[in-house]
Amino acid sequence: MQSFLDPAILFFVFGLFAGAIKSNLEIPPQISRFLSLYLLMALGLKGGFALAKSGLTAEVSVSLGLALLLAVLVPAMGYLLLRRWLSGFDAAAIAATYGSVSAVTFITAVQHLDSHGVAFGGHMAAAMALMESPAIIMAVLLANLVRRKQQGSSASTASPGPLSKVLHEALTDGAQLLLIGAMLVGLMTGEAGEAAMKPFAGDLFKGMLAFFLLDMGLLAARHMGGLRQQPPLLIVYALGAPLVHASIALGLSVLCGLSAGNAGLLMVLAASASYIAVPAVLRHAIPEANPGLYFGMSLGLTFPFNILFGIPLYTGLAQRVLS
Repeated sequence: MQSFLDPAILFFVFGLFAGAIKSNLEIPPQISRFLSLYLLMALGLKGGFALAKSGLTAEVSVSLGLALLLAVLVPAMGYLLLRRWLSGFDAAAIAATYGSVSAVTFITAVQHLDSHGVAFGGHMAAAMALMESPAIIMAVLLANLVRRKQQGSSASTASPGPLSKVLHEALTDGAQLLLIGAMLVGLMTGEAGEAAMKPFAGDLFKGMLAFFLLDMGLLAARHMGGLRQQPPLLIVYALGAPLVHASIALGLSVLCGLSAGNAGLLMVLAASASYIAVPAVLRHAIPEANPGLYFGMSLGLTFPFNILFGIPLYTGLAQRVLS
């Protein structure tokens, strides 16, 4: 109940309600884009300031290594499972969506831990940045293999797909660069920078997050209707896969001795699904895939589930197991 009574979460619920009753309430796209960039910049600064205090420790290295492992393991597992029921293109696209991460889910989890006084490392923002691209690259490679099989094993001239363009987009995405750049600024400026940026990265953060979650609630509500036409299997995957991925992250965290806060955030990252960066790239890289599947599943089901139930569940389990 404490999680539901958080103002940011209540604004998300209000957005879901307004969207469900087909209200004309909307946030202009330019403002929504600004809010997204603000949150990433503020998160990067907070992470950089925290890293400046802690330095490069063993747990930092282990956390980043586990993040990369999950970024490869989750999409591989998803593709092998989904390929049994879906086309290779749809399986690759959904696997990439769930193998990548949701920045807003992560930011909401950070705010949740802050409000409950749970310590975590600023380097987890770097872990989020590391987990965004591997799934996209894997999906494009898998889609190219499917194309080659469809054209026949003798078709050596099969189109390799726009891999170089995808690599460039995945590694130079503006939001990801802003996050990394802000983290570097925070790391270089340290305590002096933290004091100077406190009104921007600290005092405004909660209100901006609430405003952005209102917009996300409106958007999620408008994509739930299309899910009624999807096979029940995909709905089960959209709600069950986050729990499985978070459980794997928890197991790895226990084996490697991560702190409760860092383990909770790693679980959130593993359980989240991208609904901005990955769908934008896949529409061009894998045009054969159905955007209504991977976009509707991630935004219409997985994102609301994680915001309302997943974050308190993952962080609570991490504290219970590792505290």
